[in-house]
Amino acid sequence: MINSRFFKKYLLPGFVFQSVLIGGGYGTGRELVEFFLKPSGPLAGLLSMLFVSTLIWCIVCVITFELARSTRTYDYRNFMRGLLGRAWPVYEVCYLVNMPIVLAVIAAAAGAIMSESFGIPYGAGVAAMMALIGFLVFRGTSAVEKFLSVWSLVLYGIYFVFLVWSFSQFGDDITSNLASSGMQPGWIVSGIKYAGYNIGTLPGLLFGIRHIETRKEAVTAGLLVGPIGIIPGVFFYLAMIGQYPEIVSQTVPANFLLGILGSRAFQLVFQIMLIGTLMETGTGLIHAFNERVAGVFKERKLEMPSWMRPAAAALLMLLAVLLSRVGLITLIEKGYGTITWGFLIVFVLPVLTIGLAKILRSAKSA
Repeated sequence: MINSRFFKKYLLPGFVFQSVLIGGGYGTGRELVEFFLKPSGPLAGLLSMLFVSTLIWCIVCVITFELARSTRTYDYRNFMRGLLGRAWPVYEVCYLVNMPIVLAVIAAAAGAIMSESFGIPYGAGVAAMMALIGFLVFRGTSAVEKFLSVWSLVLYGIYFVFLVWSFSQFGDDITSNLASSGMQPGWIVSGIKYAGYNIGTLPGLLFGIRHIETRKEAVTAGLLVGPIGIIPGVFFYLAMIGQYPEIVSQTVPANFLLGILGSRAFQLVFQIMLIGTLMETGTGLIHAFNERVAGVFKERKLEMPSWMRPAAAALLMLLAVLLSRVGLITLIEKGYGTITWGFLIVFVLPVLTIGLAKILRSAKSA
């Protein structure tokens, strides 16, 4: 299935995006709490996810995919250089500030999960996660695409089981909390901030659209990104609503919910899946940086030395390990919010204006 032309053209871009999106915050539930459940409440948070974040992702992805396809720019350096001209390094600053924060969230989440679920020391869990990411990065684009796709399908299945099981155990609490929560102010802003933060890394994930050949394929793939990215989050969010408001204070909401469900076997399966999602995010971000470096070598008609990929990964992950000591909640609450506005200004707004104008001009001249 993952080797079919249909999958590579229409579904792979969405799964690559979802793989990086899931991360240490989304995957553990902590990110969904901070952006949606905590500030907006159950109902408004759900609407913010479905009708604000998802819509923004679809629109931005459609324009970005078509612009990248038409200009054949599949790494963030060349794409942003075409979009912003000489100002493109501003985006790279945001990306390079963001990447260690996300990797630190992954490291912190991996350490917390392995410590709480398997009794592995926090530091050993962090080190194991970083080593696995480094191995995948070393294997290159084809291996990265296959891993991101396969593991995303695994994730969908397990999250669906998680939702069904949660409804069977405390479905009345879920529906009751949804019905009684009302519409809290600020839910639109929360959706914009979440969409802006996560979509900001999109130019780094353009290696996943190399298989797209036509404008129709680019538009279709872009429209599918939003649903592919948000559906697992909706499954998880609905399950969390059943334990609102207690779940807001939990460092790893997933562990809290799994403890209530009471199945040690399913808890182990879920945690293994979650560790894989952390690998997905870290691998995607670091691979995007390596593709940017490889693009510079290609312009000079050289090939990027193979040792550079794991070396760059090791350096970035070392920085992430140091940042992970701050803690999962602080990293998501403070670090994510700050960088969101940077991505909105230097990528989202330009692609919706300059990028769209470029596409329309090329369509008229065709």
